[in-house]
Amino acid sequence: MKSRTIEFQPVGQKGQCREDESLLDCARRLGIGISSVCGGWGACYTCRVKVITGALSEPTPGELEALSAQELGEGWRLACQAKPAGDCQIIIPAESMSTSQRIYVEGLEVSVPPEPAIKAYHLQLTAPSLSDQQADADRLLKTLNEQYQLHCRKIDISVLRSLSPQIRDWNWECQTSVRDGEVIALSPWPSRQLGLAVDLGTTTMAGYLVDLSSGQTLATEGVMNPQISYGEDIISRINRVTKSPREGIRLQKCVVDKLNELTASLCSKADVSVDSIVEAVVVGNTAMHHLLLGLPVKQLALTPFTAATGLALDVKACELGINMTPGAYVHFPPIMTGFVGSDHAAMLLATNMHQAEGLTVFLDIGTNTEISLVNGDEITTTSCASGPAFEGGHIKHGMRAAIGAIERLRMTRDDINYQTIDESPPVGICGSGALDAMAQLHLAGIIDNSGRFLSDHPRIRTTNNQVEFLLVNREEREGQSDIVVTQKDVRELQLAKAAIRTGINLLLEANGFTEEQLGQIVIAGSFGSYIDVSSAVGVGLLPPLPLNCFRQVGNAAGTGAKLALVSLSKRKEARDIVARTHYVELASNPDFKKMFLVTGHVGKYWLRHNERKMIENG
Repeated sequence: MKSRTIEFQPVGQKGQCREDESLLDCARRLGIGISSVCGGWGACYTCRVKVITGALSEPTPGELEALSAQELGEGWRLACQAKPAGDCQIIIPAESMSTSQRIYVEGLEVSVPPEPAIKAYHLQLTAPSLSDQQADADRLLKTLNEQYQLHCRKIDISVLRSLSPQIRDWNWECQTSVRDGEVIALSPWPSRQLGLAVDLGTTTMAGYLVDLSSGQTLATEGVMNPQISYGEDIISRINRVTKSPREGIRLQKCVVDKLNELTASLCSKADVSVDSIVEAVVVGNTAMHHLLLGLPVKQLALTPFTAATGLALDVKACELGINMTPGAYVHFPPIMTGFVGSDHAAMLLATNMHQAEGLTVFLDIGTNTEISLVNGDEITTTSCASGPAFEGGHIKHGMRAAIGAIERLRMTRDDINYQTIDESPPVGICGSGALDAMAQLHLAGIIDNSGRFLSDHPRIRTTNNQVEFLLVNREEREGQSDIVVTQKDVRELQLAKAAIRTGINLLLEANGFTEEQLGQIVIAGSFGSYIDVSSAVGVGLLPPLPLNCFRQVGNAAGTGAKLALVSLSKRKEARDIVARTHYVELASNPDFKKMFLVTGHVGKYWLRHNERKMIENG
């Protein structure tokens, strides 16, 4: 098969692309990040690129549906569908790049007395002699056990390989790091013992470097999960791995490589060595957990959606290829159930859910949304496939929360005011902006309760047989294409918010409660941290509780991971949370479809038994 030369701008990278290979697959091979929510199936439209010179294959049916005749005439194509018919120069617009997203790493500040899994012990060994020829490792263990009344019987092989020259270099004085009866590290006395906490999300990864003796966070950083190049939702990645085991190895390696980059960057910020990290804790949803560990994932996508294991795991970092001190372990807290992973348990841990006043709902909104209802000691959990609309997916001009994304929006029938990330010129609209847009369109009477556009507004037009509302015209974008909200965009947002509201209500009904009895709703995660709660209430995503009943807690999963890192008691508490949790499967509920239809309506309303009680002007 003939190959063509493709030049991708603005990254300035060239490569060979076979004529039977899509531009997206070519970009992946070259390490160029192009957004692809659907994993390259032509269903999300987030991989729009523009051909400047050269020829591509004829537009596919999916492209003809996604792009107007004018856009096709201007050279716009979907990278997952278009293939080269000659040498080409391609422009990747900012909204289609899968990098530079604003990543929320901040969470609750929760202090606990340090009680790490790793204990440091100072040793002054007696040097061997002709009358005392005891082996170096035996000498170390004997001194350690006698001096501190321990029962250590194991030394990690990496420690054994370096022990003899090191203790001689250090004049027989050293610091031993002990974990559950095993010496996992040897260092000069005194040395700092550091830990790494990671929230491994579907889209982003947040890392925290922590001093284990004090619990102080030394450095934090967020990066994109590189797996997004292979599909931005969990199911796309599972399908990819199921079709080819080699893809599983590739997805695992790209995450490990990024984790090592993140770790090195954190250590550089804190001016410490990677070898000073003696323990790590990683939390994530079940799919991310399994892919990192190399566990089978096919069964996750099949009824009844079971995990390979739900147990808490301790794995040598070197077995996963994660750079730390060679004998260190990575702790994986237990999976809650199905798609509800250890990140949700970490969120509950961080928010002290056992101290919640009254009936409380805990939400982590994303492509897959986890919901827990806490009533005293009782925890009921579910998850719902809310789709990628709140992350900019399936939205015509949707994008991640990156520079230039419209994140806030207010309008009347005659005026529109918007705010972009970093106050840059608008390039698209992210999840919080899309939610605001739907709420404001409804408030201004531009869409009705069913989500349908009313045709008497000057900004409403029909393009390519699709009704749309003009948000930003091309004059404001220096001649680039208009930014619009289409009728299809509104429908996608309705589906996403209906899934979440249905989950909340079925969870309440399963426990004999109604929305009016709720005392508090706790919202975690990046999207949940940036949304305007009044917009979420205004479109019916959330019940119309007083605004002071809502609590936005940031990256609570990251906070929970840090707690599990510095405190064995908190690890036990996480296990107890999982053991107390009862899972409710939404799909098997006979009221699911009815409730889903009811919750699709736009506006403020209470729900009870599949009936809406609308709140007018409330």
